[in-house]
Amino acid sequence: MTSGAWSDSLPGIGTFFVGIDVAPGRYRCEDGKGGWWVRFTGPGGGDPVGSWPLPAGPTEIEIAQTDFAFETHVSTSWRRIAPPRSPEDGAPPEPRPVADPALRAELDTIVARRKPLVWLAPLSVLALGLVGSPLLGSLWLIGLGMLAVLVALGTPSVSLDLRRARELERRRDRYFVPEDFDDDGRALLARVQAAVDAVRDSQVNREGLLDAVDNAVTLPRQEWEIAQVLAKQSKLRADQADMAGTDTLPEVEAALRPLRDKLDTSVEAVTRRIEALERYAERARSADEVLRAQRHLESIAERAHEYDELLADTVRDDLALPAIERLTEQGDELLRTLRERLAQAAEAGGELPPPS
Repeated sequence: MTSGAWSDSLPGIGTFFVGIDVAPGRYRCEDGKGGWWVRFTGPGGGDPVGSWPLPAGPTEIEIAQTDFAFETHVSTSWRRIAPPRSPEDGAPPEPRPVADPALRAELDTIVARRKPLVWLAPLSVLALGLVGSPLLGSLWLIGLGMLAVLVALGTPSVSLDLRRARELERRRDRYFVPEDFDDDGRALLARVQAAVDAVRDSQVNREGLLDAVDNAVTLPRQEWEIAQVLAKQSKLRADQADMAGTDTLPEVEAALRPLRDKLDTSVEAVTRRIEALERYAERARSADEVLRAQRHLESIAERAHEYDELLADTVRDDLALPAIERLTEQGDELLRTLRERLAQAAEAGGELPPPS
């Protein structure tokens, strides 16, 4: 479930990293009775907020763009019901974390290899009970048996989550959080993600009408490669500020000028790439509008026979035919427009530079 290719549902139990396992947005579970959730907010998830115990019935939670992870323990799955809310003050949204598209599968593979080990804890408890029962009696064995059940229920998910978190930390160079970018970098990354989300959530994409471009593969790779460049640019801008210091000596300015020119060239190049993504998103939105109009026209056409029957009862057939023909012509025109918009969207997607 990589960035740009998330599922709209989450298991009820587990820890999920925002931008790697889970997309920001509003989620709902049908019954949270007795369960709990924790959002790890702030840099690196250092400011957790949560709710426990949850009441019986449906529960909703807003996973923010800037959250680091979401931990849940409920009996039913979570379903994404809305995208993240826009800032109320009109400020541009904060970008979400971005991960190498291959990272999640890599983490899952590592954790899967360790699954047999998580059952050693409850088995060890049972073995201790069997060894101690001749000396301490059956109550000792019963007590440890109950403890083994509790450990067996809790150990697998907790151990796997901790293992996954450790492996993620070891791969810190494979994902970025908003703090890895300066203001300019965050602004450009937010534009990238807005374009990616617009294409991914478009109706024509969900229905497979943009089949000329493999969005599930291309868009996450584009987002990751652009994020890598933006992170480097942010770091170099900070380095330049440190090198310049408070001195305004002509010699210092002259030495920094070639470096700034190269950085500006890089920014211009990545901006062109972002603009290509935005053109693709705009074409997808335009195709959505035509598709909605076409569906509306189809629903009108389905009712046309009722009016045809009415006309047949009251006027000559030659009065009914032009009305039907006009409706057919309108449908044909919308279909032509839809095909043109889809072709334009596919062409805009083809303008994206191939992922490296």
